Parts: sequence; C-alpha cells; structure tokens
Amino acid sequence: MLQDITGIDPKSIPLHDEETMSIFKSDEALGISLKELKCDVGSLGIPEFGTNFVRGMLMDTRPTTMEELVRIAGLSHGTDVWLNNAQDLVRDGTATLMEVICTRDDIMNYLIAHGGEPSLSFKTMESVRKGKGLKPEMEDAMHENNIPQWYIDSCLKIKYMFPKAHAAAYVMMAFRIAWFKVHKPLAFYAAYFSIRAKAFDAEYCCAGLDAVKRKIREIENNKDATDVEQNLLVTLEVCYEFYLRGFHFDTISIYDSDATHFKITENGLLPPFVTVRGLGETAALDTVEKRKGKTFISVEEFATICNKLSKTHIEQLKALGAFAGMADTSQVTLF
Repeated sequence: MLQDITGIDPKSIPLHDEETMSIFKSDEALGISLKELKCDVGSLGIPEFGTNFVRGMLMDTRPTTMEELVRIAGLSHGTDVWLNNAQDLVRDGTATLMEVICTRDDIMNYLIAHGGEPSLSFKTMESVRKGKGLKPEMEDAMHENNIPQWYIDSCLKIKYMFPKAHAAAYVMMAFRIAWFKVHKPLAFYAAYFSIRAKAFDAEYCCAGLDAVKRKIREIENNKDATDVEQNLLVTLEVCYEFYLRGFHFDTISIYDSDATHFKITENGLLPPFVTVRGLGETAALDTVEKRKGKTFISVEEFATICNKLSKTHIEQLKALGAFAGMADTSQVTLF
C-alpha cells in the first residue's frame, strides 16, 4: 500500500538513513514528545518495534546501528532471552547490547571466536536455542576457553532463540516502513490505519487530541479492559502521535469515504466506512457500490438505497457528521 500511494519502491529505500535510524532511540526526528505515553522513542506503529515491550527494550539500549536493531529483534522474539536475562546484564553494566546473546547464531560464533571446537560449538548453540541448556561437556569446554560466567548463566536460562537471518529480514522490512513514517508520514498513517490497526473506532479516534488522550488514560486505568479495548489502546496511541505531528482526520463522507482504506487529504486523512463501530467490510463495500452516481436528498433516501446499513449505523454516521446537515426525510413541508 505504501508503494501504491507514493510510487516509491520500498527496496530502493536506503538502509543507512540517519533520520530513520534515529526514531529507534528518540522521538526527536518526528518533531514531537511522546512523554505522555511514557515513551521517548518514535517507533509506534512500526512492525516488530511498536509494542510496549519492544519500546522498553529500545529505551534500555538506545540502538544506533542496523546490527543493534537486528540484535533487538532477536531478543524480542526469544523466550527468556531478554527478560530475566540480557535485560539485567545490560542494566547493571555487566554486558552491552553487542555482547549479550541475542540470536542463536551468536552462541556458535562467539564460542568459535574464543577457541571453541566448531562441531561442539554448533551442538552447544542447538542445545541452548531449543531450551535444553548445557550438557556437562559443553560447560566444561566453555570454562576451558575462559567464557565469562555471566555468559554461561545466560545460556542456562534460555528457552528458545530466533535465527539471525530471520531477525535481519524483519528489521529490513521494519526499517523501510519507518522511512515512510519519517519522510512520507501521511502515507504511513494511511497504510497503518487501513491495514494494521485492529480496532480503529471513529467515535474515539477522530475526536481530537484531548479526547484521544482521555480515552487512553481511561483504558490504561481499567484493570478489566477487554481485548477490544486493549487493541483500541494501541490504535489510540498512534492516533495521539498523528495529532501531535499536526495532522487531522476529516469527517467521514457518504460521498467520498472509501469502504476500507483511509484516503490522504490536505494535511489529513479521510476515514473509511469500516471505522464506524460495528460496520463490517461487506456493508461498507455495498454502500460504496450503491452510492455511485447518486446525490441524496435525505438521510432516509441514503438509508433506503444503501440498505446493508442498519439503523444503528445510520445513527452513528449522523453523530459523526457524515450527513453534513442533510434533511432526515424526503417529505416536503408545505406549511
């Protein structure tokens, strides 16, 4: 979708763009501050790097190179690799991000580089990455080659590890999407809200910066928040950033809104019909098809022709301002 909107081939995007790299350690390149979200990195909405968990990793490590991003991707996809393991080593200064175990390949390469026999080094890697720990002969060989105790202890905690090539592929994809976020922001947000946002609700998301912030706090303070509300929270955080960057959502239009995709307008986005709560893709597509070439004189006429929309959908569209003062009925008042 990003390629369709901009005409830019993602594979042509330079993987050494400094501004893009900077959003993984700071929000400065976006020209905003996300401190209200307890966050100071600009990776919201970026695949693999947008969750609370990975944003916390970014704030702990402040990566500045592609290699470090690959290492973070490895850490975030492993089990007992970062939490209760590498995170503590980084925070207490025992080891740096470049020294801790991040992907399965790291173990074999590290042991060989420190004098380990290649075959045993490979078997050690395989045992650790499957969560089987270290056999006595493996641990003995590590001690013989003066491998630090913290490294051995780290191996013993790991339950599952990611392959480095897989992490590299994820990071290349994420970096290219991040480039659009920095340099073609409206295209980025249009694609994100159309494809990735799981719970975009126009009632909350299109209500402005202050309303979005209030809804974020409401969900955060609700210990019984549902999965739908948690998904809405993720979307609201990206909406909050969208507003901070000076953009806005246009009012849904019965004539111009797409069924499922956001459209770029002047310094903003026009939401599609599916952003109305409970309005599904089938009804949205049907509405777009039936409105073609028509001018409606009333809400009643629109509802009659676009008959896949329920009375509730019509009321919600009205509340969102989609009918822009249109008369409710087609009857003419004579007196």
